[in-house]
Amino acid sequence: MNKKELEEALIFPQGEKNPYGAYFTGQSYLEGMIADKDLPFGVGNVTFEPGCRNHWHIHKDGYQVLLVTAGEGWYQEEGKAAQLLHAGDTIVTHAGVKHWHGATKDSWFSHVAITAGEAVWLEEVSDEQYENLSK
Repeated sequence: MNKKELEEALIFPQGEKNPYGAYFTGQSYLEGMIADKDLPFGVGNVTFEPGCRNHWHIHKDGYQVLLVTAGEGWYQEEGKAAQLLHAGDTIVTHAGVKHWHGATKDSWFSHVAITAGEAVWLEEVSDEQYENLSK
């Protein structure tokens, strides 16, 4: 999916450059959607340029639900094969599960992330790990 196709497909705003960019390889964008201190979770639309992915991480005392809205991306839990994601796919990551997610090499990717608990950021997904993924 190219940038023009992404713009036509997005149902939520792309947002600004991601303030958590230090935990990403490549450029991502974040549009905060719900940040209510009375709720035990936050909701944001995260958009990844082609080749962008976040670092390995866990959700401490919480979880993350991903609702894929556009493009093609990857999701991988430690010790498991990466899953190719498309619009309409959903992912549930439970507390303490080490994982990463991001765009494929040649497609923009966008998902809504519903996140509870604290994200604990770990090492980068190496270029070698990423380059060895195949559709």
